[in-house]
Amino acid sequence: MEEIVQLDALDKKILSLIKSDARTPFLEVARKCGISGAAVHQRVQRLTKTGIIKGSELILDPEKMGYSTCTYIGIFLEKASFYKDVVEELKNIPEITQCHYTTGNWSIFIKLYTKNNKSLKDILVNKLQSIKGIIRTETFISLEEGFSRQLPVE
Repeated sequence: MEEIVQLDALDKKILSLIKSDARTPFLEVARKCGISGAAVHQRVQRLTKTGIIKGSELILDPEKMGYSTCTYIGIFLEKASFYKDVVEELKNIPEITQCHYTTGNWSIFIKLYTKNNKSLKDILVNKLQSIKGIIRTETFISLEEGFSRQLPVE
């Protein structure tokens, strides 16, 4: 089990300020926290080193890039021992943005974006179903994302 890192009030305030926009200048964060920019920089470096901060990213809008179909797929494996090999094959499908090993009905649950239903069908029939170890899939098309967010900093 991973070690839980203890955060003090200042760590939490810094994280709250930068989690919604990682491009927020450290000097602006420092001003809001009443400390120096160097202190913010040191704290962020420590939070990164301990793994609390895993990185920063630009978030692309799939629809504006032409990916209008968001889909979740539950994958049934022939045997649990196929998991690692199947995941390696799934990594070769760039439309898949998330992959989870799960309990319950499916062994694997993935999220992907496709240009349209025709390209979704192509991935299902010509890519997913041909991966050794996958015996069947269940597909759910998202009609709308209600919200997406980071965990609260408590």
